[in-house]
Amino acid sequence: MKRTNLVLDEHLLEEATRELGVKTYSAAVNYALKEVLRIRKVQGLADFFGKKLWRGNLPEMREDVKPRASRRRP
Repeated sequence: MKRTNLVLDEHLLEEATRELGVKTYSAAVNYALKEVLRIRKVQGLADFFGKKLWRGNLPEMREDVKPRASRRRP
């Protein structure tokens, strides 16, 4: 753990402590930091969509799966 001195908005800290349901100011700050990092990681996932990171051949991988017979009505 890192011990440090911070200058924080007293009203904001009180509200955060209440809303987060934590007992200490340190717990509120740690919770908020973890949440910000979690949100950033989730937002970063969007960067991977559409980049074609996987280069396999799906039909080759599915050799053991027999194609379904189409349902035709008479």
